Amino acid sequence: MRLLIVSDIHANRAALEKIDENVDAVAFLGDAVDYGADADAAVGWVRRWATHAIRGNHDHAVATGAATRASPAMAAVAEACATWTRAALPETDRVFLAGLPVRASFEFAGARFEAVHAAPSDPLYRYLPPETSEGAWRRELQGVHADWLLYGHTHRPLLRRIGAVTILNPGSVGQPRDGAPFVSYAIWEDGDVAFIRRAYDAEVGCRRLAHVTLDRRGRAQLRRLLRRGSG
Repeated sequence: MRLLIVSDIHANRAALEKIDENVDAVAFLGDAVDYGADADAAVGWVRRWATHAIRGNHDHAVATGAATRASPAMAAVAEACATWTRAALPETDRVFLAGLPVRASFEFAGARFEAVHAAPSDPLYRYLPPETSEGAWRRELQGVHADWLLYGHTHRPLLRRIGAVTILNPGSVGQPRDGAPFVSYAIWEDGDVAFIRRAYDAEVGCRRLAHVTLDRRGRAQLRRLLRRGSG
């Protein structure tokens, strides 16, 4: 049994189109929208394919008008993108995003999964990068009653076992930040995990940013992220 695990599409249609897998189910870990021009395509993909889907902080911001609470380095461009996306996205898609849960528990192929966008203690906002200490992870996992914890938000892949729980972050489909500008997602198959990286034409996403209302600095910042896979 194969589970496709996807996170942080960020309205990057060119990247999203590189996902072509034969799977039995799909888990989407949040942030379909923002930072890209094709939020409608990203939300449409989630609505069509995701068996289990949760809300990310950017989905929440676009759907409700709340702040994204992005990192200081990304705050200005994040808020500008959220404002533009909120106006551009159809109301039906905003309602769909608002209705997504902030955490989900499910069973698949005999394994128990818990999914959040950011952290068990703070499902929308807290950053838990790959270098997070074991002690911090043990505190996060105290309320997790599952074999696997799935999360996104950092845009950096991770596979780590703490006690009885295996932690899996698939990285970001649309805006990886681990220094590799490739589409990133994961396949879970009967307890084994494969991280998939696929090359795509980042220049398509860069050109699409011309449609987003941003100042020159913000557009350059996003293009740099797409081209380099890092800030």
